[in-house]
Amino acid sequence: MERRQLEYFIAVVEHGGFTAAAIALHVAQPSLSHSIRTLERELGGALFHRLPHGVVLTAAGESLVRPAQQVLRDLSTASSSVREVLGIGGGRLDIVSQTTLSVDPLADMLGRFHRAHPKVAVRVVDPERGSAVVTMVGSGQCELGLVDASVPTTDLRGIDLPEHEMHVVVPQDHPHPAGSTITARELAQLDLIVTPPGTETRAAVDDLFTALGVPPRIVVETAHRAMIVPLILSGVGASLLPTSMASDAALRGARMLSTRPRLLRHGRLVWRSGPLSPAAQAFVDLTL
Repeated sequence: MERRQLEYFIAVVEHGGFTAAAIALHVAQPSLSHSIRTLERELGGALFHRLPHGVVLTAAGESLVRPAQQVLRDLSTASSSVREVLGIGGGRLDIVSQTTLSVDPLADMLGRFHRAHPKVAVRVVDPERGSAVVTMVGSGQCELGLVDASVPTTDLRGIDLPEHEMHVVVPQDHPHPAGSTITARELAQLDLIVTPPGTETRAAVDDLFTALGVPPRIVVETAHRAMIVPLILSGVGASLLPTSMASDAALRGARMLSTRPRLLRHGRLVWRSGPLSPAAQAFVDLTL
């Protein structure tokens, strides 16, 4: 079993077919197909059901996905470690982060990391749900993850990140009294724009209203986070947003209110047990 075979296998899984995988890898499809057939012969069974419009993993293929991802991750870590010892810059760092945490604090963290390690290429994967972050780090798809601290991460190592404040953002002409604050009880009277269950901002909403003992008045639920501020500006409703997103909304004409008491959340940086690549270790060290 060769590294290239595993890379081709994972590419077919991620892209849903041989043609798309070959295009993504910049290789000829016959070469990719031959490599997968050779791997299947070595393993003694088919890894994919070949369908008219793509492929589907067989049971054997399903069982290979996670080990293949981890082998590729370990090989990458080993290669990066050798380059570091030899004084060679560069390398790659894969981070998976919930959307809100990508905005704050990850963007600032990556700014500091890039200034210290400008030759490291960074890829950020951005799922909505915290459970997906845990799965992708645990399976080796990404080396580091940022997840809301409320999400269970018992099988991963990690450190808590500093708290960040959530703000209520309402349309400019909203009848809420003039001022910069809003109480939790007043928030309960607002029509809210929320993200789906399992997202960080939705967890903040659910936790707050559970404590109040009343259900939130949800007018729009959307996974398209880019819609939220335009919906606020058009007068549809209000939303809970982290400071950076709330400040941007205020610059565009919305009103930004602080809750009383303040609504604070914090994320967690997580990784699998075992050695990290030099780039990932440097990122963790920067966070400590």
